[in-house]
Amino acid sequence: MTRLVATLVVSALGLGWAAAAVPHSLLLESTPTADSTVAAAPPTLSLRFNNRVEKPLSRLRLLNARGESLSLALPASPGPADRLTAALPSLAPGAYRVEWQVLSTDGHVVSGRFTFRIAP
Repeated sequence: MTRLVATLVVSALGLGWAAAAVPHSLLLESTPTADSTVAAAPPTLSLRFNNRVEKPLSRLRLLNARGESLSLALPASPGPADRLTAALPSLAPGAYRVEWQVLSTDGHVVSGRFTFRIAP
C-alpha cells in the first residue's frame, strides 16, 4: 500500500513540474512601448510574447480616448510566431489603449491591455 501511495505522490509531483514548465503567454515588448509618449504614431502596432501564439485565434484592438474602436487588420500568418503586428491607421495626438487576447501554447487564453500617448 505504501508503494502505491509513493508512486501516486511522485506521479503527481511530476505532473505539477510539467505544467509549471509551460507558462502562459506573457507580453515582453510592444511598439509603441506601453505607457509611453511618442512624437508620432509608428506605422505598425507590434506585440512580442515569450512564446508562440495562435494568430488566427488572437485579437488586437485599438481604442481612442473616447473608447471608440479603431480598425486594425491582423495578418493571418506573416512574421515571427511570437508576434502580433497590425498596420496602424493615421492617428491624431491623444491617448490610446491597446487590448490584446492570445491563445497561449499551454492552451489558455491570455489577455491584457496597455496605453500609449501621441504628443501634440
